Parts: sequence; C-alpha cells; structure tokens
Amino acid sequence: MGRRRGDTEGDRRSLTHKVASPEDSEKDDRRPATKLVQGGRRPEWTSDPRLGGGIVNPPVWRASTILYDNIADLKARGHATHDQLYYGRRGTPTVWALADALTDMEPGAEGTLLYPSGVAANSAGLLALLSPGDHLLMVDSAYEPTRAFCNGMLARMGVRTTYYDPLVGAGIADLIEPETKLIFLESPGSLTFEVQDIPAITAIARARGILTMLDNTWATPLLFQALPHGIDVAMMSLTKYAGGHSDVMMGSLTATRAVWPRLRQAAYQLGQAVSPDDSAMVLRGLRTLDVRMARHGENGLAVARWLATRPEVGRVLHPALPGDPGHAIWSRDFQGTSGLFGFTLKAVDEAARTRFIDTLTHFGIGFSWGGYESLVVPSDPAKIRSAVAWADPDPLVRLSIGLEDPADLIADLERGLAAL
Repeated sequence: MGRRRGDTEGDRRSLTHKVASPEDSEKDDRRPATKLVQGGRRPEWTSDPRLGGGIVNPPVWRASTILYDNIADLKARGHATHDQLYYGRRGTPTVWALADALTDMEPGAEGTLLYPSGVAANSAGLLALLSPGDHLLMVDSAYEPTRAFCNGMLARMGVRTTYYDPLVGAGIADLIEPETKLIFLESPGSLTFEVQDIPAITAIARARGILTMLDNTWATPLLFQALPHGIDVAMMSLTKYAGGHSDVMMGSLTATRAVWPRLRQAAYQLGQAVSPDDSAMVLRGLRTLDVRMARHGENGLAVARWLATRPEVGRVLHPALPGDPGHAIWSRDFQGTSGLFGFTLKAVDEAARTRFIDTLTHFGIGFSWGGYESLVVPSDPAKIRSAVAWADPDPLVRLSIGLEDPADLIADLERGLAAL
C-alpha cells in the first residue's frame, strides 16, 4: 500500500528512468508531465525476460495470501518493509507502482502511502502525528469531514484543536502553544477558496519544530509542489483529479524522510490498504492528469470570467481571477488552476438558489469533484466556521467544471440565472 524511495535492491537500478533519491532530486530534470507518463513503470513490474518482452502498464496483481518457497524465505520477508510481497495488505506491484508515481511528483519525498479514501488519508495522518495532550492548529476552511474528525475522534483521545483564519499567514506564530505539534493547511479551501501563505507558515513551523500537513487536492502536485514549499506531509484525495472519472475512491499521503516512518507504522497498525484494481484505475487516470488539468483550468476560468460579468452574481471566488483576495499569493506559488471554484448569487434567498441549481441540465448535482463531468452543489460555510465568521449574506454555489465545451456550460448557467 506504500512505496518508499530507496527500497530497491541492487538489481533494480536498471530502470527505464532513474528514480532519484531525495538527495539527488535536483538532478532529475524531467518535467512533471514526463514523470506522470513514466512514474511507476519499473521494469520488474512491467517485463519478464522469460516472456520475451514487456508491457506498458503494470499488471493488476490481486493477492491476499502470499506463498513462500520455504520457512527461511518466510522469516526473511517478515522483516521487509513494503517493497517485497509479504501479505496482500502490504501491497502488490500494482499498488507500489501508483505510490511510486505519486512520490515521483513531489521533489524530496521519501515515499507515499495509499488509503481507501481522502478522508481515511487525512484521519490516518492526524492519528500518526498526534498524541493525547497535543495541540493541533487546523485551518478554518478545512474540508468538513476533516473538521468532524478533529471535533470527534481527536477530541475523544485528548487532542485539542484550534481553528485559525486561513489568511493568518505569519500571524500563525501567535497561535502556537507549547503543546502544538502540527499545523494543518488546505489551500485553496475547497468551499471558500482562500489561498494560504504556505511558505510563511511552514517557515515558522520549522523554526519551532512543528510539523505541517497540507490537503493539496485542489491543485495536485502539478500545480503546487508541497514539499519544496516546506510542507512535511502532502495529502491528496485521489478520488478527485488523479482518478478523474468519478468511479474510484482513494487517498494518499506523501511525506519527507523524517515523517515517513511514523505514517507507515500507523498505516500498518490501522490495517489501511487499497485494492490493486482501484490502484490500476487511479494509475490510469494519473497518466492523463496533465492534459485534463489544463482543460479543467481553461474551462473553469472561461466560466468564472463570464460569471464575473453577470449582474445576478455577487462575487466569484476563484484565486486565478485578478480581483480575488488570494490572487497575489496564488500567482506567486501556483503553476496553474484547477476547475473548482464558487460564486454567490446577489440578494436572493434559498428558494432562488434552489431554482437556479434545479434548472441546470449540464451540471450534475452531487458531492465530490475533479471528474470529467461538471457538478454543482449549494454551499453554506457559515454553519461550520468558528475562527472567522462567514459574513457574506448571499447564498454560495460551488461549481466543479469538467471537460465539456465551456460554451455549453455558460449557456446552461445563463438559463439557471434566468430562473432566479
């Protein structure tokens, strides 16, 4: 279920491309799109000299029980980490190939662990890095299930959580307590799209010996590389853009060398595992992530710019728009935009927002995002904010812009606005 850089035997060095160690990561001059195509395609997973050749994609290795040649072999592999077949829960080459490809996308990463959902990844990471009596700083714009885990299980095990303003930046220093062990970030927030000053926060955290964890699902490593910006653990809901087709659930944690062993040990103890079939589906999605993200971003900006011209719209919450409060930091730190953003409907009530959404035909009404199809949901952040009140009285709508022609989406939204 996980893959670590350097967990390879000597005979694994004859790769189709060199998998750099963290110390050698600056020598790997391959660009992200190339890494997406080549990642996880080690020859020992894609070829067999006895069969006279190789294949493009790692096969789907399904396994629970692993058979050993003898007792000595069983005992020897019992001490392996996760790079040799031991038991199905520790993964097979199909799972390792996906983890390997994800590790490749974050310069300086030691390895990646896979979980059955994004929520499972977040929860397992928090459990691995926090203990009773610890203090957690959690961004107020965090994904609602993340908040629920902090207010539920973490609270019951004696971890205190303080929610902080996503725009606090270097002011995070004033919130740190002697017991603070972790700062959790999500940028942009997946409901209200505030962009955090990640370098300012991670610089303070490192100076104080505090770990940082980022939900990087909105951007993926294509648009924002978390570890080079000082993050210790980068989380992604692979259900979203990495999978890309709304048919698989998975999450990942990619970490630095210092944090990796704690995450791996906790994952083993919690019994976290993913299926090889799901891994193969996410790996397939990953191969086209570069071209899909470009289209999501282009389509999303076209729709956002059109909405910004409409008198029915109060404001558009999209960090790639010049008027957005997070635009300056987004321009400094990000390499592009995804297709997820929000907007408010000016001076209307809940019934009008419902009419607007129910009128749409090209947008499915459904949770999640990052698939090839466009989605819409009503959003009510005021109900879950605690550090900074959400004061905008206009109802909020969240859009996930897919791969359709943006002209069709705009025409659909125009019909929806007419229904107001």
